[in-house]
Amino acid sequence: MPALTDFDEFRDIAKRVNNWGRWGAADEIGTLNLITPETVRAAAATVRSGHRVPLALPLQQYGVQTGMIQGRVNPLHTMVALNWEMFEPGAIATSDDVVTMGLQAGTHWDGLGHVSHGGRIYNNRAASTITAQEGAEYSGVEKAPPVVGRGVLLDVARARGVDRLAGGHAVTPEDLEAAEALARTTVRAGDIVLVRTGQIQLYLGGDRDSYAFPSPGLSLRTPEWFHARDVAAVANDTLTFEIFPPEVDGLYLPVHALDLVEMGMMQGQNWNLEQLAQECADDGRHEFLLAAPPEPFTGAVGAPVAPVAIR
Repeated sequence: MPALTDFDEFRDIAKRVNNWGRWGAADEIGTLNLITPETVRAAAATVRSGHRVPLALPLQQYGVQTGMIQGRVNPLHTMVALNWEMFEPGAIATSDDVVTMGLQAGTHWDGLGHVSHGGRIYNNRAASTITAQEGAEYSGVEKAPPVVGRGVLLDVARARGVDRLAGGHAVTPEDLEAAEALARTTVRAGDIVLVRTGQIQLYLGGDRDSYAFPSPGLSLRTPEWFHARDVAAVANDTLTFEIFPPEVDGLYLPVHALDLVEMGMMQGQNWNLEQLAQECADDGRHEFLLAAPPEPFTGAVGAPVAPVAIR
């Protein structure tokens, strides 16, 4: 299929993937409803060795943020107590520290309130329900149930025979299907899908500017693919999640709008999938138990996460 060329096609896709009311008018968690006790039990059955693969980037001052996104500051770590003998001299001493950071600065989940369009957020609520004083009244990340389920790695880069996708590559449904065939598994309802582009290699190699821009990422056609398979959440190894610069001139963050607003599907960015991808390629297993609960900041529209794939 040709690339999308106008805003009407975006609106048509939005109608086809819309989940408003699917789980009731009061719903605030969207596709996380698809993670059930049954899907978690099935996910646990994928564990063979118990080997754990970390997927988070270290939180540090020289992080992935370049200043391109206003206010999204890299973590600033400060010690506020150094071996303080709190009760009396010679007593047990404590050290404490604090961090100032954007909640979406590093490896994170986008919450459902992160994006609005047409003045609405997920489940047809007014975007004005997000306020400076309280944050998100609805669908704050603290509302999310524990994000634990079957993870499936779709290694698009390896399926295309490259180590890293080019900066202008828009990941298509055909790419996802080729990666699914490589994985020798079928994405099913309640899965958490991790899409590898290889882009994070640039950041890991010390070039965060090239990591940020230009970036491969998911195309406008991918939300329908995830919707058809009832995927619970999607994450990848890029800063922008979707291709950037965008496919359609003047249409910025359309995949965010389709995923978060229309589908109610959380999406994750800056996940380090390199070690996991190598291990999956080595043993031919691309499914695993994934533990990835967001930090439950009340009213937040995004949150850090330290995901772990358990194989």
